Amino acid sequence: MEKEKTMMQTQENRDKIIIRSSIIGILTNVFLAAFKAAVGILANSIAVILDAVNNLSDALSSIITIVGTKLAGKHPDKKHPLGYGRIEYLSAMIVSGIVLYAGITSLWESGKKIIHPELPDYSIVSLIIIAVAVLVKIILGKYVKAQGEKVNSRSLVASGSDALFDAILSFSVLACAVIFLLSGFSLEAYVGVVISAIIIKSGIEMMIETLDEILGVRADKEKTDRIKELLTEEEEVLGAYDLILYNYGPDKDLASVHLEVADTMTAREFDRLTRRLERKVFHETGIILAGVGLYSHNTGNDEAAEIQKFVHDKVMAHDWALQFHGFYVDIEKKEMTFDVVISFDIKAGEGIKMIHDELQKVYPDYQIEIAADVDITD
Repeated sequence: MEKEKTMMQTQENRDKIIIRSSIIGILTNVFLAAFKAAVGILANSIAVILDAVNNLSDALSSIITIVGTKLAGKHPDKKHPLGYGRIEYLSAMIVSGIVLYAGITSLWESGKKIIHPELPDYSIVSLIIIAVAVLVKIILGKYVKAQGEKVNSRSLVASGSDALFDAILSFSVLACAVIFLLSGFSLEAYVGVVISAIIIKSGIEMMIETLDEILGVRADKEKTDRIKELLTEEEEVLGAYDLILYNYGPDKDLASVHLEVADTMTAREFDRLTRRLERKVFHETGIILAGVGLYSHNTGNDEAAEIQKFVHDKVMAHDWALQFHGFYVDIEKKEMTFDVVISFDIKAGEGIKMIHDELQKVYPDYQIEIAADVDITD
């Protein structure tokens, strides 16, 4: 109950920051779009008009961010027991698509202006408006991006990055206007092509980053190291292995892990240990330890220790064997079990067969069971 209450409070604060930042973005972009559109039409400047359209697309991005945040904040239900947090990744993907579309549209219009050039007609007032727009966009972009990083919102970070690119676009328009007034030579269409390419590149990168989140990426090493450190601080824990993080939206992580403990530990003792660790990990990291498996460690048997050392050295002699754990041997029943983390340099089945064949020659009377673990976390 305490976990759920804490998570709900954190989520509510996070949603408020995202929505407030998005509303600020919407209002700012609508005002900028109106002023730029007026300037662009009066000055006959395709670059300024495209800049105004881009501001409207930014406002649309902010609206999508708000909708995505609201949907992602829905309470879990029977159909979606772990909540709707991943909707934020979909909204971030849509925002990335809008950025990409804006870049492609700008490229197309700039290209047409190169083929069929039209001379712009700038005034001092229009230049002042564009200059103010540059300053406003820089402030807005830094603010929105900082808020997005603060609450781990992909959509907000994407909107902030897009605003900063818009500032560059507006500055290039301002520079072209100054050059035109001084020399009579119009560069805005050519500069528009360059800026469009930068925006397209940004949109593609945002889309790839969001797609990675949807597909699932390798867990952050600093985070996994911290969790393992918290687990192994306990005297009863001899090792923490097979740590897997399951992400259900920004700051909504669940984890499962195997703990190696002495074979003399009772079920009641292990139950107390895991409950204590669940509270500890959540308090320190905000991650819910949803599943804890058990590895039994041989105690009080020198022969078992010798076998374990031999098997460990044999397995780890292979470059593709990254980790050896979960070893247990029953000398009386002639049974041996352990896990091996295998790199992506070799097929798991091939690696397991190779190790099994090597050990079976040394221990022909033993039944050897080897589990191949995926190289998920460092």
